Amino acid sequence: MQDIPILSRRRLQAEVIQPIYDEMVKRLGEDEAQSILDAAIRRAAIAEGANLASQAPDGETSMKSFIDCFELWTRGGALEIEVHQATDERFEFDVTRCRYAETYQEMELGHIGQLLSCNRDECFCEGYDPKIKLERKQTIMAGDARCTFRYRYQR
Repeated sequence: MQDIPILSRRRLQAEVIQPIYDEMVKRLGEDEAQSILDAAIRRAAIAEGANLASQAPDGETSMKSFIDCFELWTRGGALEIEVHQATDERFEFDVTRCRYAETYQEMELGHIGQLLSCNRDECFCEGYDPKIKLERKQTIMAGDARCTFRYRYQR
């Protein structure tokens, strides 16, 4: 599965999730369907983070190891970013183009794109290394011009 770029994985996952989500909306209503989807995706992101952490060099996670694996999300031009800072304590960048958002829009899933993708970011950190905290005030998925990622390593 690691050989498949994350953007391609998200598209495949969305193709499976879409009819399930549509059925949940019919039976439970949009709010409940979104709540269930949100909880499931967050749990999956924590597990994904823990799995990647288990592959960290020497079994030790850090901001450096986190930055080193970030290429997985940008592979194939999935994200265009402007890095502001990449140190042992901080990883700050803006996403100026998000093909994840574009993909969900093309699939007519833009209304749940935040749940399918953006909500993963903070939860992923929880599984990878709970000392890594994310602050993000803007996302392209929510209609902003850019995503503002501000990761901090808290000792």
